[in-house]
Amino acid sequence: MTSTPSPLASPCVRICVLDAAGSLCIGCGRTIEEISGWSSMSEGARLAVMGVLDERLRSVEAL
Repeated sequence: MTSTPSPLASPCVRICVLDAAGSLCIGCGRTIEEISGWSSMSEGARLAVMGVLDERLRSVEAL
């Protein structure tokens, strides 16, 4: 019997505030498009987004 992998959890941390430019959430680092499309994204697309979130958040913190 093969088990189905569980879906990748959302990176949301319940701090839903956009940066000054209005392009990234300062809580999770996702764009509005990524947030709104998260549930319909493939696992590969979600993993790709997850891979850049730390860098995005560091760039927002540096501003």
